[in-house]
Amino acid sequence: MRIKAIKTRIFKPREKLLLFIASYLPKIKDKTILVVTSKIVALSQGRLVDKVDEKTKMRIIRQESDFVLPTKYVCLTVKDGQVMANAGVDESNGNGRLILLPKDSFKAAAKIRSHFKKKYRLKNLGVIITDSRCLPLRSGITGMAIGYAGFQGLKSYARGGQDIFGRLFEYSRVDVADSLATAAVLLMGEGDERQPLAVITGAPVAFCKKTDWQELKIDIREDMYGPMFKALK
Repeated sequence: MRIKAIKTRIFKPREKLLLFIASYLPKIKDKTILVVTSKIVALSQGRLVDKVDEKTKMRIIRQESDFVLPTKYVCLTVKDGQVMANAGVDESNGNGRLILLPKDSFKAAAKIRSHFKKKYRLKNLGVIITDSRCLPLRSGITGMAIGYAGFQGLKSYARGGQDIFGRLFEYSRVDVADSLATAAVLLMGEGDERQPLAVITGAPVAFCKKTDWQELKIDIREDMYGPMFKALK
């Protein structure tokens, strides 16, 4: 698998996203995955607001969240079925303004895929829209897929399959979408790299025509970590 980050100029609010991507995207081959940072998708949708004060920021975070728990450092939130800090409301690279997450990232990914699949006459093309997140009990940030299209985001090992020593799998699944997002974000960077795009080739994925937007979600009542967090004081 190979990943190439693409350097660009600074994307402007409400700029035409597809034209911007096309101006930097090399002619891509079949079975490529195009990675796009959520920042430029959000900016193209006009998803930014002037930061007046912390009270305004908190109000916006609450509006963007399905669940909010204020803490010492950030608000722990649930948005679109994912746990994240501050509902993704971010000040970095905002030039003094708050940038919100894109509206309907799966739909945005599907639109990008449809356009470039037709433009380059491709049979298989994947698209991932990425953001950053912190993991519990781990320092630093990593990438995550907040939307994707054109491939299966979850790989399941069938019950009865075997590991390398012949042990039968009870149940095992791999989060393909977030794994690819993490690898791409590492190269794209989080600071002044100006690399909001990347292309992945040779990825071990199953391409598909229709993406299941719900395949990675787990009901909070069924989450394996739920009992542990309830027990913490």
